[in-house]
Amino acid sequence: MTSTKYSDKVLEHFRNPRNVGTLEGEDVAVGRVGNPVCGDLMEMYIKVEDDKIKDIKFKTFGCGSAIATSSMITDMVKGKSLDEAMKVTREDVANELEGLPPIKMHCSNLAADALHDAIKNYRNKQKMVKPQVKEAKEKGEIIGEKEFDKRGVYHQVDDLSIFKDKRVMVLEKGKRSFELAMELTKLTPRVILITALKYISAEPESKTTLKQSDVKILYESEIIEIRGASDVEKVLIHDLNEDEEYELFVDLVIML
Repeated sequence: MTSTKYSDKVLEHFRNPRNVGTLEGEDVAVGRVGNPVCGDLMEMYIKVEDDKIKDIKFKTFGCGSAIATSSMITDMVKGKSLDEAMKVTREDVANELEGLPPIKMHCSNLAADALHDAIKNYRNKQKMVKPQVKEAKEKGEIIGEKEFDKRGVYHQVDDLSIFKDKRVMVLEKGKRSFELAMELTKLTPRVILITALKYISAEPESKTTLKQSDVKILYESEIIEIRGASDVEKVLIHDLNEDEEYELFVDLVIML
């Protein structure tokens, strides 16, 4: 990091981050967001009392900008009401840090999203979703799969050009999904293959080719819900190994 690219405030929060750690208790909720392309993962913990954020901690795995934005937002919202905290945006955080490089605004400035996720979880949003998840699984579906059909969810692929420069997630369903994921790397560097398996079940040659490709693989994971306004914007992932949930930002989801 250099001062020619980052403000003094960004450098200060990166070198001396505030409120690092975790919280526990019935009045604590956690929000998780991540960007597998950049490798950033944020966890935001809030302790709520009288509908206000009494305490807040974070754990961030990522670059200096990711750490700085996480640190800054904890200073910004501590003591605020949940409604006030929900109004804090990515731009607000960047402004408080006196600016971020444009690429970091989209790649690493996820602290507001993690905070909002924690607040939503505190308000029992996930508890409301649980019955839907069970019902969807019984039907062999994913929440939002039908809603976003042809608006970001594809069950067959005829024209690969629509995936150019997009963030694409491919649901692992055997050899064809492996081949498609690798083929898509010719059009976009942001391809994620998600599988519930611990290891990819494929021929040795296919495994080697897949590992050598630019495809990022999420093992022991499943898509719980597809989310967005009019089109797909993100997916809710269940980490089967850690039994944790977090959001990932994607543009398109392929389920062959």
